[in-house]
Amino acid sequence: MPRSVLFMCGMNAVRSPIAEALARQSLPATVFVASAGVHAGARDPFVDAVLAEDGLSLDNRQPRTIDDLEDDYFDLIVTLAPEAHHAALELTRSMAVEVEYWPTADPTTATGTREQIMAAYRDVRERLKARIAGRFGLRAPGNAEE
Repeated sequence: MPRSVLFMCGMNAVRSPIAEALARQSLPATVFVASAGVHAGARDPFVDAVLAEDGLSLDNRQPRTIDDLEDDYFDLIVTLAPEAHHAALELTRSMAVEVEYWPTADPTTATGTREQIMAAYRDVRERLKARIAGRFGLRAPGNAEE
């Protein structure tokens, strides 16, 4: 189990904040979890809605970039978009940091009704939930055996 994990995407507005919230819920409190983007983005209300369905919240947290982080050393950096992966590899080229790429769809490209758009965000949430559980050897929240 790493001591610190950073989730990265393009603008830290959708994929990486969802991953951060899910990891904070699932991982032991001793693991420091953060997220950041390559560029500054704007908070996405669909992220708030899809996290609220799982009883999670970003509270007052706003999107931030890698440069906004107080500490740039992490045991594991998980990138969720190609641009973030390239930036993480560049950032860590002289460091002994594990970088993993988890290709994750961008739900902001979804069109249609509000429900169709929410379905795209839910899909990202559920895929990230399963990926976090699998990577860290955890039971995915909401999948408790009865």
